[in-house]
Amino acid sequence: MTSYLAVLRSPGAWRFLVPAFVARLPNAMLQLGVLLLVHWSTGSYGAAGVASAAAAVASALIGPRTGRLADRYGQARVLLPQVAVHAAALGALLVLASAHAPAVWLVLASALTGAAVPQIGSMVRARWAYVLGGSGRLGTAFALESITDELTFTLAPVLLVAVSTGFSPVWALLVALVMVVAGTLAFAGVRRGAPEPIPVRVRSGRGVLRLRGVAVLAGAFVALGTVFGSLQVGITSSTAALGQAAAAGPIYASFSGASFVGGILYGVVRWRVGAPVRLAVTLGLLSAATVALVFAGSLPLLYGGAALAGFVIAPAVITGYTLVEGLVPAEVRTEAFTWLSGAIGLGIAAGATVAGRLVDVSGPALAFLVPPVTTGLAALLVLALLRSLRPEAEREPVRELIAA
Repeated sequence: MTSYLAVLRSPGAWRFLVPAFVARLPNAMLQLGVLLLVHWSTGSYGAAGVASAAAAVASALIGPRTGRLADRYGQARVLLPQVAVHAAALGALLVLASAHAPAVWLVLASALTGAAVPQIGSMVRARWAYVLGGSGRLGTAFALESITDELTFTLAPVLLVAVSTGFSPVWALLVALVMVVAGTLAFAGVRRGAPEPIPVRVRSGRGVLRLRGVAVLAGAFVALGTVFGSLQVGITSSTAALGQAAAAGPIYASFSGASFVGGILYGVVRWRVGAPVRLAVTLGLLSAATVALVFAGSLPLLYGGAALAGFVIAPAVITGYTLVEGLVPAEVRTEAFTWLSGAIGLGIAAGATVAGRLVDVSGPALAFLVPPVTTGLAALLVLALLRSLRPEAEREPVRELIAA
């Protein structure tokens, strides 16, 4: 734990970590919140699912562009207009839902809300890389970020459901709106630790993805996202089939709790094996761990399988973020982090969609086939392209990203 304390004692760390947590918590509420809100407004799970997916996909696709702008112009200059657009879009969504507007308008408003989500998590990682870059503490800082992610995604549904059931989904997302605006404004106001803007012009939307190893990591993170999405569907449908629907929440909490523990332990170990090999190994272990869920026909086995998968997934995520920091130049660091975050979002949407279809066709157990297949393929991809993930390997020069 002394390594975590050393990271937290970094100059100015608490000044940006506290408001960042306030801003990230409502972001973790958004996808489920949109689902509940649109279903409350329209009575249709189909429309609610489309609206929730629209928010997730829009965030994944637009996020890297805002990350690029943050690298080029600075975090505060991007966050202030971004949170204003996000607040306006979310406010419009709440008004439309309260008026029981047609589903198409709710989907469009959801997409705009997701597209304008402030990319606080990627910006915090960029600050850690700026403050601790080149030191042995950066891996621990990224482990701390993974733990924070797990904490927000554990607490967010609890807060969201509590307010939604006590009042309504409108009030729940109104609370989220206040928190994201307050947290983002406070975070943007803390300049200490913020990277200096570097005016690099990128030729195309795929500029950073063309850098050595980044596309490989993005593919691996899509696979990691499918684990989250498919487990949500698989656990929910399996517990319902067993007549224990209320157990879905605690089982998924065991996944999150185990991931929390795995991230803590991973961050304090001094690894002698290189990060590219660690990523391939953790992906392979995750594939093997999630196979057990296919055969989990009882609640105890579901608890055990979910916890095992959670324990392995955090190290994979931490390793990926550590690798990309060493692969890309500082000029595009925030954008690279945002590509990985967006890849997880796309994976969640894809995993939930495919798993849901499999459940409809063949039953709950097949939903759990998605993670071992996707993470197994990702492990093979990383092994095949291992050399491209070595930070010491020759990297594509920054001038390749600069417009002529």
